[in-house]
Amino acid sequence: MNTEALISELSYKAVRSSGPGGQNVNKVASKVELYFNLVDSLQFSDSQKNRLLEAFKSKVNKDGVLILSCDETRSQFKNKTLVTQRFLVSINKALKKKKVRKETKVPKSAIKKRLKHKKIQSEKKENRKKPDV
Repeated sequence: MNTEALISELSYKAVRSSGPGGQNVNKVASKVELYFNLVDSLQFSDSQKNRLLEAFKSKVNKDGVLILSCDETRSQFKNKTLVTQRFLVSINKALKKKKVRKETKVPKSAIKKRLKHKKIQSEKKENRKKPDV
């Protein structure tokens, strides 16, 4: 995956933030929204696009545009770098294929060990009872 080509397809928009900053929040647009058109992207194949659409289905609008935002800091530049990093990490994570779990059988020695421990515990508790008269 070519990250520079991918970043060139991104578009940003600065909006007023609801985060920290006091009265400064009302004046400065420090929140950054990242827009990425998944459907029209030239960087991914159709199968990759489908996988990304499935992974980001709550963050993609009806036009197929992925929207991420960041308003953690008071700096617009820092928010832009943070949201870009998150975008790249989440894209890599979504494209990674999950390992198929191989079912394994429980070893006989583990079964014997568990049953032996159960028997010891049972005898221990049995010995705590008062004897029958």
